[in-house]
Amino acid sequence: MLDKLVDRRVLASLEVCVRCGICTESCHYYRSNPKTEHTPYYRAEQVRRVYRQFLDPVGRTFPGWFGAKATTDEALSKLAEIAFASCTLCHRCTFECPFGVETAEIMRVMRSVATATGHAPEMLVELANAAIAKGENPDFFRDFYIEQVKELEREVQDRLGSSKAQIPVGQEGARILYVPLSGAHTIVPQAILFNVARESWTLSMFETANYAVFLSDLPKARRIVERIIKEAELLKVKEIVITECGHGYPAMRWDAPKWFGHTFPFRIRSILEVLDEYVRKGRLPLNQGQNGEPITYHDSCNLGRKGGLYEEPRCIIRAVASDFREMTPNRIHSFCCGAGSGLVAVPEWTDIRLQAGKLKADQIRRTGAKIVITSCDNCRYQIGELNEHYGLNIEVTSISELTAKALA
Repeated sequence: MLDKLVDRRVLASLEVCVRCGICTESCHYYRSNPKTEHTPYYRAEQVRRVYRQFLDPVGRTFPGWFGAKATTDEALSKLAEIAFASCTLCHRCTFECPFGVETAEIMRVMRSVATATGHAPEMLVELANAAIAKGENPDFFRDFYIEQVKELEREVQDRLGSSKAQIPVGQEGARILYVPLSGAHTIVPQAILFNVARESWTLSMFETANYAVFLSDLPKARRIVERIIKEAELLKVKEIVITECGHGYPAMRWDAPKWFGHTFPFRIRSILEVLDEYVRKGRLPLNQGQNGEPITYHDSCNLGRKGGLYEEPRCIIRAVASDFREMTPNRIHSFCCGAGSGLVAVPEWTDIRLQAGKLKADQIRRTGAKIVITSCDNCRYQIGELNEHYGLNIEVTSISELTAKALA
């Protein structure tokens, strides 16, 4: 199995590292709790030892020379903890490394091994399986889902003061298939904005969350994505729009075409790109005065470093808020909030992620902002908990909610 996971890119990252330590200060784990075990180099080195044992010719022959390590069940458990609980796959160390060593991709390999050997976090496995089950039995969930959507539709109508506002589900020929997360906060604000912009859209039956991505379980990740692809093809939409979700967007936009080996007959965008277009084209009547408090924005690692969405959210925020303050550093150099890549879904890791998030809490405090915007649900949950844990006295919200609030 390991030989199939270690492709040329991973192999280069395993071999090219010169142990210079430049990556050390780039890691939010290390900056929040300076320990050798929290350095990207240390984490990657544990996987290198396994690689040398099985795949490196010299390491197999002379294991003691290169630190090759036997993979006992106890060793696999330790490696799984390192890969899941000590790295959020934020890729910041890669951008700081002069050789571009992709420690996060090395950790993905270890996550795949942990998942295949039964050492992955049980909660992530259950959430991935639940998503697959819904895709296999959509009719079982449909009536209950539509009933819930009708309740949300009435909320949208009340907010807009119009009985004509709709949240369509399963509408064939709509231009956009909008894929939310589980929760009204990823449906109601977006429905308000779609209705005001007079968009042709329909709501997906499925959520964009793909916990198999966190497990590095490609077969399951592909099955979860396939539900949405089939729905889009059935409804003959022109594009899929992904809600404000860190991992959901790059998984659908960049990974899915590789998983399936072809491009799709529809466009794939983030809701941030759509709202940015609405703002630039004047499709939304906006009033900055509705958002007068100091506001800052947290760059999601997935949407930013992996997705390339830096300016779109800032364009929107500047259009809907009068006092926008940047964190330092930001954009490509932004620090992870501490909850990425599934960490937030595992209760026993709460203390670990809150400690790892101290750096982000300090960044937020320095801005003096009263409202923190984040375009990722995991980040939103984490920053909400950082608020309570570190006494930040802030409100955490999304770009969609902030934009809906600014409607004139």
